Amino acid sequence: MAVTGLEAQPGMEISMETKNIMIVGVGGQGTLLASKLLGRLLLGKGFDVKVSEVHGMSQRGGSVVTYVRWGDRVCSPIIDKGQADCILSFELLEAARYTEYLKPDGRIIVNSQQINPMPVIAGTAVYPENLEEKLKSAGIHVDALDALSLAEEAGSSKAVNLVLMGRLARHFDFTQEEWMEAIEQSVPPKFLEMNKKAFLLGRREESI
Repeated sequence: MAVTGLEAQPGMEISMETKNIMIVGVGGQGTLLASKLLGRLLLGKGFDVKVSEVHGMSQRGGSVVTYVRWGDRVCSPIIDKGQADCILSFELLEAARYTEYLKPDGRIIVNSQQINPMPVIAGTAVYPENLEEKLKSAGIHVDALDALSLAEEAGSSKAVNLVLMGRLARHFDFTQEEWMEAIEQSVPPKFLEMNKKAFLLGRREESI
């Protein structure tokens, strides 16, 4: 899902089709910061970008979904079913909820952490077992990593979002310096070094 690197031949115009990423998780995990960071990076590269939180609740524990769409010209902020090039998921069950939005050749980048939703906490439901294996057996390209452990290694469990952005960066042609600049523009200075470390850990870590 590289987004740069196209070279125009003399007399030929390059038109980039719209690309789509869904960022999903639960409130308190930093999904909104991740979408804003990505949007800022893409705007800086000259793309038309739409970033939209379309449903869900941003308070801690509620399901959160944001859409990031970019290209030469983006008319709508909404990603329909079957359109997502990638789902970046902060939690396993949230990844499973939205698989129908993936393109046939799309991928899921997912934090292997499990966070019980309210029905599970209340005892009225059971957290599904072996979700990662079920996603893979459905033919979905799954890139899973323990983002929580890497975030804690960087200095805070709250840095899961930057770990996952680091993993996402492996699927772009942007330079590390360009990503770092976007992080510097998005993160408070007192948390900057920790978040940069989290990003680099996510970028370098191998899949589970």
